[in-house]
Amino acid sequence: MTREEIFMALDEIFQDEFDDDAIHVDETTTADDIDGWDSLEHINLIVAVERRFGMKFKMAEVTDMKNVGEMADIIAERI
Repeated sequence: MTREEIFMALDEIFQDEFDDDAIHVDETTTADDIDGWDSLEHINLIVAVERRFGMKFKMAEVTDMKNVGEMADIIAERI
């Protein structure tokens, strides 16, 4: 899976989780960029990403992620 395909899948996940088809994430997207992305929604996003990509994040990875680009890096390493 290419990095572009990972971001396309992440777009779909974020759009579904936030019920907003206008959301498009990139390397620098953070919680500050998306309305409603709070700590509870972060957990829902992590679960949705894990399901979509058939993987599990480590707790340290989840707490250390600073943006969607770092999430994509971890996904790319695992698949």
